[in-house]
Amino acid sequence: MTGYDSSLMGSLNVMHTYQTYFTLTTATTALNTCSSYVGGCLGSLFAGFVADKWGRRCAIWIAAAVTIIGAALQAGAVHIAMFIVARIIIGVGMAVAATATPTFIVETCKESYRSFSLGVYYACWGVGTLLATGVCYASNGWATTWAWRFPSLFQIVPAIFAAMIVCCIPESPRWLISQDRDDEALEVLAIINSQGDKCDPIVLRKFREISSSIRYGREEGRQLTLFQAWTSKANRKRLTIVGTFSIIVMLSGQSIIDFYFGSMLSQAGITSSKVQLEVNIILNSWNLVLGCAAAWFVDVLPRKLLCSLSLGFFAIFMYLLGGLTARYGDDSGNRAGIYGTIASLFLCSGAYRLGITPLTMLYPAEILSYQLRATGMGLYTFTTKASGLVSTVVSPFALDAIGWKTYIIFSSADMVMVILVLIFWVESRGLSLEEIDKKFQPSLCDLEGRSVEERPEKHSEKEKDAARIAVS
Repeated sequence: MTGYDSSLMGSLNVMHTYQTYFTLTTATTALNTCSSYVGGCLGSLFAGFVADKWGRRCAIWIAAAVTIIGAALQAGAVHIAMFIVARIIIGVGMAVAATATPTFIVETCKESYRSFSLGVYYACWGVGTLLATGVCYASNGWATTWAWRFPSLFQIVPAIFAAMIVCCIPESPRWLISQDRDDEALEVLAIINSQGDKCDPIVLRKFREISSSIRYGREEGRQLTLFQAWTSKANRKRLTIVGTFSIIVMLSGQSIIDFYFGSMLSQAGITSSKVQLEVNIILNSWNLVLGCAAAWFVDVLPRKLLCSLSLGFFAIFMYLLGGLTARYGDDSGNRAGIYGTIASLFLCSGAYRLGITPLTMLYPAEILSYQLRATGMGLYTFTTKASGLVSTVVSPFALDAIGWKTYIIFSSADMVMVILVLIFWVESRGLSLEEIDKKFQPSLCDLEGRSVEERPEKHSEKEKDAARIAVS
């Protein structure tokens, strides 16, 4: 759903019928493209509350419903204002989905599958981008406005599919425990970890760990709001890492490739919209394959090293892209140079997909504690959308004004980001969510280290309840 929406505007921006219908300039192109990020910023302000109040599954249903409404409005747009309003509505839906979905996955999946599942979740972004590119390529030759209206309306298909899938999966056990629905939570944990055996020691241990972590947050008062979270040194570090990671995701330079590949290819010497869409189909296929491979091997390297290598190689290939565009771009006629420029474009995307893509939703979701996860993911969504807003507004003007020098600026900033990742990130590979909490809050080690008899009576009630539920 999010992948389709992200790639749709990049494909629409090279379609002649779309450009002529709205009589687009550089400013209106940027405005149409960035408007979904405006909606994303707005939606992220309450997305965490929705996910905490009504549950992760309900939030995903709400996101799908809002997206369907926005898609229908976009397909029927008769002027730029209507199109922008539709994109803002879709952005709200995307923000709720981007907050609730990774939160749901990280809280529900077994530790051994968590990295892979979140990696595949964001790798499937490539499925959406490939679908959007293929639909736009198929309709590009249509003479009517349905050439761009049909791809816009087709956004409802991924939304309906997402809503149907959610009907077949259980709610997050951590959210259920926070709502005092212990019997349901224990049942879900048993299904995930022991094929339904609620008396399994692993299931009971996980129930105790989750209960202790959630109870600790309640007693300390650190839950829900950003203002409450900011009073804790550990949570300040969590929020700072999460907020700045969105800058890496959206302002590394990959967003230029996603949304303005048409302008990039035009400057490289490829001006045909048909050829540009063909290149984009191949590029998105390449991204999908690498994204799935990265999801499978995401636990091979530590998180810090994986992000640093991915971002570092991306910067190197972006430097290469800038140099080749400067030397062989603007209809130079040198086919070898043009092919080299396209190859560097593929290398940039490849470096990004192999590292940043699997970490995009995995790392923020797993370093946030339960009390902060939905709200923190809301902040992450806001900063991501805000960074995307800056990128989509600035990039077309930068490409028009300074051309290939835009790539050099992004590459230089990426090198600085690599250093910051190596210094400030906290390693989380191979740890449970509660073990990650302990790396940020050593006091949790003392809480878990005490036996049941040593804990205050109120601290053992959940464990007694779990045992009673298991027996029943």
